[in-house]
Amino acid sequence: MLEPTLAADDAASLIFNLPDYRVTAAVLLPDGARHITVETTFPPGCPSCGVVAFRVKERRCQRLRDIPVAGRVVLLWDKRRWFCDEYLCERKSFCEATPQVPRRARSTRRLRQSVLEAVITSGRAVSETAVAFGISWWLVQQIIGDAALRLPDVDLLAPRMLGIDEHRYRSVRFFQDPGTKAWIRYEPWMTTIVDLDTGQVLGIVDGRDRKGVGNWLFARPLDWRLGVQVVAIDPSAAFRKALRMWLPRTAVSVDLFHVTMLANDMLTTVRQGLSQQVRGRRGRTTDPAWANRMLLLKANENLSERGHHRLAGVFAADDPTGSLQAAWQVKEQLRTLLSTGSLEDAAAAKTALADLVERAAMPETNRLYRTVCRWWAEIEVLIVTGATTAKVEANNTAIKHIKRTARGYRNPINYKSRILLRSAARMAA
Repeated sequence: MLEPTLAADDAASLIFNLPDYRVTAAVLLPDGARHITVETTFPPGCPSCGVVAFRVKERRCQRLRDIPVAGRVVLLWDKRRWFCDEYLCERKSFCEATPQVPRRARSTRRLRQSVLEAVITSGRAVSETAVAFGISWWLVQQIIGDAALRLPDVDLLAPRMLGIDEHRYRSVRFFQDPGTKAWIRYEPWMTTIVDLDTGQVLGIVDGRDRKGVGNWLFARPLDWRLGVQVVAIDPSAAFRKALRMWLPRTAVSVDLFHVTMLANDMLTTVRQGLSQQVRGRRGRTTDPAWANRMLLLKANENLSERGHHRLAGVFAADDPTGSLQAAWQVKEQLRTLLSTGSLEDAAAAKTALADLVERAAMPETNRLYRTVCRWWAEIEVLIVTGATTAKVEANNTAIKHIKRTARGYRNPINYKSRILLRSAARMAA
């Protein structure tokens, strides 16, 4: 009869499933919890010389934090101190350690990994995770902080395209100046820097001015900065100034959505001013221009036949001065300009835009055209490369989910750790 050459693990050790340990005792407590006592099966090698020990010097019981296994568990490790029998070794004795519980650790590695996956991968709040695993909030946050320190160094990456955009870190706050007693409005912003090829968040800096972005870029190696070819930003003069200073050879692209939004805002301003000029009040539901305000902002090529008919009715019934239709034509021409595929077509579309702006002769359209002229070099880069801040906005949306789950953050270090770990986890997946 054939028999196995190795002894099979007992059922309790298989169910508990803690690598390099076996269950020696299990006691059910009156409150429903269980005391599980384990001892190691890992070879007791000396940490100094590596010689495997065979003589036990002493034993002591150490309590470990571990994941709940079919309910609440109190894990006790029957830990042994071994003699080192190598006479040349200066370490005469040592305590055993395993990959699951390294030296000076009080938590199992599988607990730390499960906590990290719950917070980063599943998106659960730190307080909720702490309650679920029966540990403290501070331990969960320490696990997250330790994982953030092990993230790959940004300087070792070689991004080709960057995206920069800001998001609000906290709500608006007011602080009183001790000297003047005046109340100062403070808006806590942070700026996200993303690799547009992979969508990974590379850095988060305080504020939304050129100083924060400039300091972050200055901290990168010269080869890293020379490797960046294109940077996509929203129409922010502060970001552009920082890029001109620290990435002078890099092409800067302005985001398509933000430029289109400027045209939509211009059209909305004209519509609101027309209502005040003609009726002396704000728009109401009975006004055709107000009732079809979203139709005015819709792209012309996406309008149905019924939509075109309604739009023509708005211009005929609620645009006595013709300014609303002129502003709409400027908006659509700017969209046509942004959708061109070559610099020659873009230059021709810009000339047509200038003619429409001149015929409109309104401060709103003139202001929009001046903005287009100031950002024309960046618009040309957008037309050639197609680089936008879409992946930055996607990360900002995920950041908002993180803030909502945590009900906000007071510590910016914890806030940045969560964002960077979440982004790195998605890249690894």
